[in-house]
Amino acid sequence: MSSLDSVPNKNRTIFGTPKLPAKYATVVMPFFLSILMSCIVSGISTFNGVGASAQFVELWFSAWFISWVVAFPTLLMVLPLVRKLTAAFVQLP
Repeated sequence: MSSLDSVPNKNRTIFGTPKLPAKYATVVMPFFLSILMSCIVSGISTFNGVGASAQFVELWFSAWFISWVVAFPTLLMVLPLVRKLTAAFVQLP
């Protein structure tokens, strides 16, 4: 293996695929945010509802998927408003 093989390529993802152009950040960021937030919130809600039961993982996955289907398009729609509200309260560079 050459020394160049150990240098990370900044134009590739951790999976080795090419990175998307910067213009896609407005969709990619809400995509990952919606996955993480809906997973955490649905997990807490499911645990609160059923506890550590044998069906917990199945129920959590079902609740997460339904939550994500709502969360992702909602984030896409409200993110411009959230950016404006943030700019109204925070001095941005």
